[in-house]
Amino acid sequence: MRIKKSNKKDEGRRLKDEKLLPKSLSLVTRHSSLSPVAFFWDESFLWGLMAYNVLKNLGLPFDLVRSADIKKGCLKNYKMFFVPGGWASNKGKALSERGRKAIRDFVDAGGNYLGLCGGAGLAIMDGIGLLNVTRKPTKDRIPSFSGRICLNVKEHPIWNGISNSSLPPFVKGGRGGIFYPSHIFHAYWPSQFILKDKKIKTLATFGDALPDAFSSDLNIGDVNKTGNWAELEKRYQINLDPARLMNEPAIIEGKFGKGKVVLSLVHFDTPDDENGQIVLRNLWEYLSCFRGQGIKGSRGQRGKINHSLESLNPGTLEPSQLVLELETATAEFISFGERNFLWFWRNPMLLQWRRGIRGLEYCTLFVMIKEIVERLMDRKALCVMGYELKEKDTSRVTRYVLRIKKLLIPFIEKSKQLLIMERHALQNGQLSPISPPLLEGGRKGCNDSEIQKIRTELFSDTKSHGGEFKKLIDEVDNLLFSLLSSPKNL
Repeated sequence: MRIKKSNKKDEGRRLKDEKLLPKSLSLVTRHSSLSPVAFFWDESFLWGLMAYNVLKNLGLPFDLVRSADIKKGCLKNYKMFFVPGGWASNKGKALSERGRKAIRDFVDAGGNYLGLCGGAGLAIMDGIGLLNVTRKPTKDRIPSFSGRICLNVKEHPIWNGISNSSLPPFVKGGRGGIFYPSHIFHAYWPSQFILKDKKIKTLATFGDALPDAFSSDLNIGDVNKTGNWAELEKRYQINLDPARLMNEPAIIEGKFGKGKVVLSLVHFDTPDDENGQIVLRNLWEYLSCFRGQGIKGSRGQRGKINHSLESLNPGTLEPSQLVLELETATAEFISFGERNFLWFWRNPMLLQWRRGIRGLEYCTLFVMIKEIVERLMDRKALCVMGYELKEKDTSRVTRYVLRIKKLLIPFIEKSKQLLIMERHALQNGQLSPISPPLLEGGRKGCNDSEIQKIRTELFSDTKSHGGEFKKLIDEVDNLLFSLLSSPKNL
């Protein structure tokens, strides 16, 4: 039904028609002054970029917001608050109690919350506290699962359309079982929930992991055929068997005051995941009342512009030339890890690394710098085609890039030194990815004092990154955010 703009003549008819509309459409007519979605950028890094690009491709509306905006009260302008992946603890620190309270007040008053992975972790009891949910302790969960996994889904609007897959079911080797492609999604190092409130709904539970998924650095299909999970768990000193995820909550929904809270340990924002894209559209409609077919966004247009650059002389636009040096340095560093058999690419945005290596941090750095290069080259193409790039913008970007370069080059050199040392340590046995000699539950950490020293300098001695990497990635993140949120952003 097509809804006309309201006026006195047809007001009565509009009210009558509104009663016949689905609830979500009715809300649109009553709250059309609000923007659909606030996308919380802080401390998301790789995961925020992944979500940004997928949502843009789908044509789903959102505005990027940061902690400072939330503390100033920006959420009053939105229907839904979206938090992508990333370390929940770091997101909470960025918000401070003032920002966390602003989010609680927003949801309590009727705003809706969607959190994916780390964004889900932010909403539970040791974060903002929107739902009475806690995490399983490390000793009881699988800390290092990543890849494709089946879901057992329960009837709910967010699953509308996924049963329409034309792909036939198939039988998986190893442990066997029939898989329905319409129920396959992606998870990356998810935590595991303990639900403390019976009113919380479980919208999906985890099913079987697919053969191409990984537990730590072990391919699940290979181990299912030829390995022994129990023996490997003794060697690795962590839980590895993906069967431990079976029937655990994957997506949950609850209420906080008047608002809905949907938390997912599954990454529906994985690139090229058609099922995930369907669910994202459904979530946008369910939580923000936005209805759209999902059109190709800016990324498709950018592809055309990038293609046109092939025939252009690069010229002397300083920011793009400087940042190309950064991309070259990080690309060579990734090649360094590949030729030392420390990692390989699983997809264009994610490495698979050997246990004991801080592969996610290195991957994040490379992908974000690569994105900055692409966006600066896009802007250069616009300049060539007659658009204006103000001198003050160019100078500001140049200052960003110079600060990044000052931090990046010594970081890469020290990281190469560390990686060689870690490679040698791996040849002598297992290596924990963090530095303390003893970890939670008495597990062995790293006993090499020189490795400990360099790791602490580069990353700190915690799972969530700190040290020199944190200073570097914050500078990279600030530049990328500036490019993404600029009015001239493509």
